[in-house]
Parts: sequence; structure tokens; C-alpha cells
Amino acid sequence: MTIVFTNAPANEADLHVPERKYIPEGAEVIIATYDPTGDNTVFYEQLGKADIVINYYVYLGRKEIDAMKKCRVITFQATGFNEVDFDYATEKGIIVASILDYCTQETAENGIAMMMSLQRGTHIYNKSIQEDHLWSTAVVKHQQRVEGQTIGIVGLGRIGRHVARIAGKGLGMKVIAYDPYLPPELAEQAGAELVDLDTLLTEADVVSIHMSLTENNVKMFNRETFRKMKKRPILINEGRGAMVSEEDLAWALDEGLVRAAGLDMLESEYPDADYLKNCPLCGRPNVILNPHSGFQSDTATEQLFKISVENGIYSYLGEYDKVSVIRNPQVLPGRGK
Repeated sequence: MTIVFTNAPANEADLHVPERKYIPEGAEVIIATYDPTGDNTVFYEQLGKADIVINYYVYLGRKEIDAMKKCRVITFQATGFNEVDFDYATEKGIIVASILDYCTQETAENGIAMMMSLQRGTHIYNKSIQEDHLWSTAVVKHQQRVEGQTIGIVGLGRIGRHVARIAGKGLGMKVIAYDPYLPPELAEQAGAELVDLDTLLTEADVVSIHMSLTENNVKMFNRETFRKMKKRPILINEGRGAMVSEEDLAWALDEGLVRAAGLDMLESEYPDADYLKNCPLCGRPNVILNPHSGFQSDTATEQLFKISVENGIYSYLGEYDKVSVIRNPQVLPGRGK
């Protein structure tokens, strides 16, 4: 059994040591780093040796999949699986597996934390005191009571529903949500009222994004969307960066259509220093940026390592009922393609 971890350059120093305690003795482990600007001959050679690929934010397109001469499963160290040409992997009979749940609480808590900091100006007060040595309540103006505000959740999956419970029961907010795929009873259990997207954009004091990325929601939050936000809301993004146009959000902040923003990621998954220097959202007191860290805790990270490795091994061994979630079950023996 040969397990190949695929890394982006930002993670090339990651030797995946924590995951190794879940790998059977005798299995070969290869760490393959893909450099989008360099020669990847070795990377493709390493893919050719893989029985199992454990992917860490490297896009696996047709060329990469074709290089996988004997791979049985691609497993993701994430709940999402958008970093693969899913249809082509399915055509090739490769199992695509991901993690059903490992960081629901952490991601929801992070979204709420950013929202509360922006509501209360906590990050501005802290900077004013610690960096400017100014002890003044006047550096933040026009705070509003959170209780009684309306939070609109876009994507009411596990994380979105946890946000709904915290915001509704914990903070006394009215919770509305847009999710055309969710049964109404699940929304009701979370204390949320399902509405159409235009209603949510019109009524929400806070818009909190928790969707999975698809080809249909890339830059879904753009100038047209922001113009529909009648209450100058705070925007929170715990989904994927590509859903929000950075240029258009900067415009909406400048125009006063959005009051503030808390983003756990940017359009680029791995922005370098030049990207950040030129990002129109950096350097704004009404914007909080995280390095896609909302999922992090010691508990969640260990679950990420464990489940992603076990998904690959169980799939390789044919113990499919033990896999967290197989996204293309039609490739399994007896199911047909």
C-alpha cells in the first residue's frame, strides 16, 4: 500500500507526521509537493505510485488523475471535495471521499466571534490601546445591540445550523436562512425560518455564508448582491473565498452598502505577501481577515488527520461502510458507473 500526500508549496514543510500513527505498519508514505510555477515531473511520478491519495488543497485535474496509474481513492483533508475534477475521477473509477464532520463547532464559533468583534469593535479597541496607547471609548462609534438583530444564514448545513442555534438561543437574534436543499423541519429544529435569497439580503443585519463551493456560486456575492442589502449588514464568510468578489466587497464597504466584514478566507487559497499587499480588503478597520483558520482546534485537527487517513485505508480495503462519506458511490463494486 502506497499513500501519497499531495501538498501545495505553502505546506511543503509539512511531513504529515501526526497522521502516520493511523497508517498501517509497512505502508509506504510519499509526500508530493505541486509547484504551479515549477517543474512537476517528480510530482507526477509520485502520483503514479499512489494506491491512496490524501489531498491537501492541490487541484487534481485530468492531468493529475491520468498520472494516477493505480490509485483507488482520493481522500480529502476537508469536508469539501471541490479540489478535484469530480466527474473525471468518477469516470476513471476512483473513489472520492471526504470528511462528513470534524469542525462544526469550531467554524461556527469562529464566525460568531468575528461577528461579535465587528459588532462591538473589540479588535479596534484592542489595537487602539496596545499599539496607539490610547485609552478612549470614542475610537469605536455606533455600536448596536446584538439581541433583536436578524442574522441571515446562507447555507444551512451542519455549520450553518450550529450558527443558528448560537445566534438564536444564545444571543437572542432572529434567524432566517436561505438553503433550497434543506428540509424545512431541519431548519425549524435549528430555530431558523427559511426564506428566499432576496428576502434574506433585504432583512438581515448580519449575512453569514456557510455554503460549499460549486461552479454556480463563484462570486455569488458581487455588486448586484450587495445592492440588495438594505440594512447595511455585517458580512461573514466561513464558506469559501471564491464566493465573494474581493473587488466588489471593497466597493460595497466604500459605498456603505456593507457595514463590516469578517472573512475566514480570501479568493486565493494561499495568498502570498504580494497578493495581500494588493488586496483591497487589507488594512481596513471594519474588516477582519483569518488565514482560513476557523476550523482549528486541537480536537478538530486530530479528527482531520485521523478521518482523512482512515477514509483512504478503508476505501482501499473495500470496507466502505467505515468511510466517513463517499461522494461518488456509483464507482463502488456492484453499483455501476
